[in-house]
Amino acid sequence: DRFYHNPGFADRNLTLDWWPVGSGPYMMVKNDPNSEIILERNPNFREDYYPGEGEPGDAEKGLLDDAGKRLPFIDRAVFRLEKEVLPLWTKFLQGYYDRSGEVHGNTNGVFDQAFVVGPDGVEMSTELADHDITMSPDVKPGIYYYGFNMRDPVVGGYTEEKRKLRQALQIAFNTEEYINIFYKGNGIAAHNVIPPGIPGHFEGEQGINPYVYDWVDGEPVRKSLDYARQLLAEAGYPNGRDARTGEPLKIFIDVQSQAISNTSMNWMDRVFGELGVQVEYRPADWNRTREKLLTGNTQIYSHGWLADYPDPENFLFLLYGPESPLVCECDGANNSSYDNPEYDELFRQVRVLPPGPERDKLVARMVELFRRDAVWLYAYYPKDIYLNNSWVYNTKRHGIWKGTLKYLDIDAGERARKQVEWNQPVTWPLYAGAALVIALLLPGVIAYRRRQNATARGPVE
Repeated sequence: DRFYHNPGFADRNLTLDWWPVGSGPYMMVKNDPNSEIILERNPNFREDYYPGEGEPGDAEKGLLDDAGKRLPFIDRAVFRLEKEVLPLWTKFLQGYYDRSGEVHGNTNGVFDQAFVVGPDGVEMSTELADHDITMSPDVKPGIYYYGFNMRDPVVGGYTEEKRKLRQALQIAFNTEEYINIFYKGNGIAAHNVIPPGIPGHFEGEQGINPYVYDWVDGEPVRKSLDYARQLLAEAGYPNGRDARTGEPLKIFIDVQSQAISNTSMNWMDRVFGELGVQVEYRPADWNRTREKLLTGNTQIYSHGWLADYPDPENFLFLLYGPESPLVCECDGANNSSYDNPEYDELFRQVRVLPPGPERDKLVARMVELFRRDAVWLYAYYPKDIYLNNSWVYNTKRHGIWKGTLKYLDIDAGERARKQVEWNQPVTWPLYAGAALVIALLLPGVIAYRRRQNATARGPVE
């Protein structure tokens, strides 16, 4: 802080955010956010070497081939701002960019050009495959969800009937279908409040939510709508109507007006209509939505969380009772106002225990309570896709840490060859145009020459 408060620094815009001083592998030699940012190798960087161990599958992907080599590999990194998506995409396909940015199924206009979404997930298009482009999916350590207000008189509460009501709605909301339609497969249905890559998350049969899914032939299968209707009837709403009053069950979903479409609302109308449940949407901007969350004036709401650090506590606290805005009178993270004394006590223990079997057991119990109480309507783990040209190596991403540039390696010779190969001048239109001009002019030239020859010979005596 004292360094940046030296006389004259502020006048010359020498501030931490514009001219950071660090000890990393690269130095910022140009910082123009409206054009480009350039990093160059730090000659004083400490001795650092490429790791020799990784996650399962890393060796098979060639991600450990550079084990033991001195870091960083590349001398210079240039980040350019392209204000339009299509020029960026075109330059990437021409080989002038080594890597793409994030390719989102729901936000990026080039997604349909780049990928084919089928029953087996997202696959690269033929054009990308012909370029030997590689794909780096990145499941972010985060979660997006629709949560129930556990204080709401209709969908909230902790009786068995209330749990069954929420579980029935969870089953009806086909998360996998929703992701495939509205996010083009760029997400993973969540069975757990803890995302992949964080201790406490499990794959396979051990990791499914047994209140919503069955394990069939080695994969999770969503329970049937008939079972959901049975749960709804046991909750006091046979065929979607209140058994006491005969009134139809209506649920209210608060949505951010800029984050939902009429198509997705129609989809939700349809899936809940299968149970006889009516839906009313209450769209609002983020400021109004946040105000409603802080005051508990919601029934079903949308929210999300990205990890600050890779520990289950950073996600389990989303359901910690004292984190409710209505309890702490603050901008708390427990927007569902989930209040379970057993869960809260387990959380207090987990927060101070070191990693180990005892802590893992407590985390597993908390996840079970989250599933049993059906606190959230649905949830998914967001997934982004990054593309790399064939001359780029060591492309593995890290969901939280951004300091992976030092591992990246580039085959500059291969890049130069591909740029020449992919950007050959297209000359046939020039030749075709010249031929057309000649074809149009030739008859006139021939006629003109004939007239000239006839004039030169003169009249015959």
